[in-house]
Amino acid sequence: MNKQIVLLSLLTVCLLSSCASRKNFVYLSDMQTGEKYPFDTKHEAVIHRDDRLSITVNCKNQELAIPFNIQGGNFRVDASGNVKSSGTSGKETGYRVDADGNIDFPILGKLYVEGMKVSQVKELIENRIKESQYIKDPLVSIEFLNFKYTVLGAVGRNGTFNVDGDRVTLLEAIANAGDLTSKARIDRVAVIRETGGEREIFLHDLRNTDLFNSPCFYLQQNDIVYVEPKYRKKDTEDRGWQISTFLLSIVTAVTSILWATK
Repeated sequence: MNKQIVLLSLLTVCLLSSCASRKNFVYLSDMQTGEKYPFDTKHEAVIHRDDRLSITVNCKNQELAIPFNIQGGNFRVDASGNVKSSGTSGKETGYRVDADGNIDFPILGKLYVEGMKVSQVKELIENRIKESQYIKDPLVSIEFLNFKYTVLGAVGRNGTFNVDGDRVTLLEAIANAGDLTSKARIDRVAVIRETGGEREIFLHDLRNTDLFNSPCFYLQQNDIVYVEPKYRKKDTEDRGWQISTFLLSIVTAVTSILWATK
């Protein structure tokens, strides 16, 4: 009797394992313990059209900085001469990069910023203010207000995602989208990027540490991540493997039961 119970349990386990979906891949499987993999600690996102930037100018004498911070009516001076926020009056905050790649900045006028990094725009504004002798030592801070990317394909949740700041990796983007599904091709993860008015595609194999050296390891504004699913041929192969395993399990179980009863 005990032998029959053991055999019945074995049969149940075989059936369950044969019907379970497989997800037999490992991220960065070629990483070695103790080996160091360098990464870009100074990564900066590149500015594109329709980006919205928060730009604030500061200096020792706060009154001198007020004209550069009037966008949206954000600042005012109180009776003591201190600079304070006065709200945006329902207007959109930040400076939008227009179709020509410019922002309209107070006092300085139109500035071309498309294709530049945040540090380059910061330096541009500081130099223009100093060259015009408005402020001797201005301090400019810039942040993205609408940094976003899109994830499509064989992931848990398709959609467009917004992040704080401008620093998100390809692996983080996939994790935010619910990870890869069992139908994903881990060797065919694409990033579609807009560069210089054109779109370019980069393919990645998430099993390899070469991913760390990809220009798309850190995503840029409006990047599209597409995880290619297995095609019908691969699905047929998987289904055939499951059916074969299922039949083999049945044959093995029946043979064992017949042997036990004899």
